[in-house]
Amino acid sequence: MTVRLPLFPLNSVLFPGLVLPLNVFEERYRAMMRDLLKTPEEEARQFAVVAIRDGHEVAQSAPGMPDPTAVPDRGPAAGFGPDPLKAFHGVGCVADAATIRERADGTFEVLATGTTRVRLLSVDASGPFLTAELEELPDETGEEAGALAEGVLRAFRQYQKRLAGARERSLSTTADLPDQPSVVSYLVAAAMMLDTPTKQRLLQSPDIASRLRDELKLLRTETSIIRTLPSLPASDLTRGPTSLN
Repeated sequence: MTVRLPLFPLNSVLFPGLVLPLNVFEERYRAMMRDLLKTPEEEARQFAVVAIRDGHEVAQSAPGMPDPTAVPDRGPAAGFGPDPLKAFHGVGCVADAATIRERADGTFEVLATGTTRVRLLSVDASGPFLTAELEELPDETGEEAGALAEGVLRAFRQYQKRLAGARERSLSTTADLPDQPSVVSYLVAAAMMLDTPTKQRLLQSPDIASRLRDELKLLRTETSIIRTLPSLPASDLTRGPTSLN
């Protein structure tokens, strides 16, 4: 099944079930939000988020370093080269905008939630903002997902403790974390301190069990590394930075 949706490229990966706050100030994305606001409130206001492989999340709007004579890059595909499809990773996530609030200066405050994984088939830059043809990706369970989820949760608690510098007490109880394999797989993928290519690999996993298996290896490796770096500052794993856009 394919669907066509507005496309919002970011320097980060969105996972199903995770909340995405956005501060929308570029004109191409403001146009996208104005268009989404035309959708009746009882219908889903959706757009697709893809991670940028090669390009800039915010287009250059004025000359500056390193080239003060550079011409500002404008338009829906600004910053993504002549073929935007090649600038993005091939799998993204549909975002459901629960809140789109326009400020007095014309910028937008948006709160969205990831819903469904999608494969990027084509990108259209002919309008005021990018749109894409997308293929929905099923989330197969795979083998031993339940047992793997339990192992990932145990490893994740140890990872939290090490990252926060807590040696004697647990930072989370069983009630704090979910037990459904799919939810565990996405929550842990989003919460771990990983680079974008690694998070993208987790998003693209062929099934939930494969994602959990990969996460278990990553958690053990990262926890081992953190153990040797006692001066590592504490980090809040429940919150992520708001995108510039």
